[in-house]
Amino acid sequence: MKSLIFSGVNMANPIAGPTLPAAPAYSLSNVTALNFPVLVSVPHCGRDYPPELLANLNVSPSHLLRLEDRYADRLAASAIASGFPAIIARKPRAWIDLNRSRTEIDPDMVAGMDATQTPHISKKVRGGLGIVPRRLHGAGNLWREKWQHQHIIDRIDKDHEPYHLMVAHLLEQIRSAHGSALLLDLHSMPPVQDENRRQIGFVIGDRFGRSCESRYAELAGIHFRLQGHHVQTNHPYSGGYILERHGEPARNIHAFQLEVDRALYLDEKLCEPVAAAQSIADMIRNCCLMLAEQLTGRDQLEAAE
Repeated sequence: MKSLIFSGVNMANPIAGPTLPAAPAYSLSNVTALNFPVLVSVPHCGRDYPPELLANLNVSPSHLLRLEDRYADRLAASAIASGFPAIIARKPRAWIDLNRSRTEIDPDMVAGMDATQTPHISKKVRGGLGIVPRRLHGAGNLWREKWQHQHIIDRIDKDHEPYHLMVAHLLEQIRSAHGSALLLDLHSMPPVQDENRRQIGFVIGDRFGRSCESRYAELAGIHFRLQGHHVQTNHPYSGGYILERHGEPARNIHAFQLEVDRALYLDEKLCEPVAAAQSIADMIRNCCLMLAEQLTGRDQLEAAE
């Protein structure tokens, strides 16, 4: 099924529960039939940079690529082609970070805001990576001028909250159809080694069991290990706001984060996809199929041609 891009409320769309953003904040695929109980989310792959963001840059635009999960949407392509529902961000992380709470606004980069309006100065906010990133290591402050507080609130209302409302809506629809649902939150990471200097291929995060029944995360880890990759769980990434908000294993709504080493599918500059991206995408599709079988109790579920 072709990807559906929503730019307003589509009354003909049977799943259009939440109010959709005036400008396309995300694209949706395979959300009408919901043939599988696994929803793929790709929140950090957006590459549609608004002009006002570029106009306020204090650094070269190339620095913003470090914030992207570069072409992580390509890693979801095989799952989408096989019929799995997916939601993919269009706006970049530099504009709005969908994996942060709306309270994680950095007051040091916002004008017209006082401390009483910032109830959650998290470790990530202090490090410059709040709901709108402020700085990058080695690059310094990203913005020439502070953003107006109302401007940040508008981004949250138009881009951040609609994404989360749609994720929640789809998970409820999937649970209603299949009895359970699983959110696979797909990310990519810079190359990283473990304490033994062994390259980590995949990291599975389930917030230490809080967002997902442990067996699903464990089965995903086994799947990638059987393909010859080194897999770690909850270290160095255990999952963020997306899992915190949407993972409800007590209600049979599970969520885990999958981090993929960018060196597995991008070139030496970690900029453009290489041929191996297809095999990684197929591996992720097969993981989704395995999880769907586990969730439904049915073996050999058929993917779309």
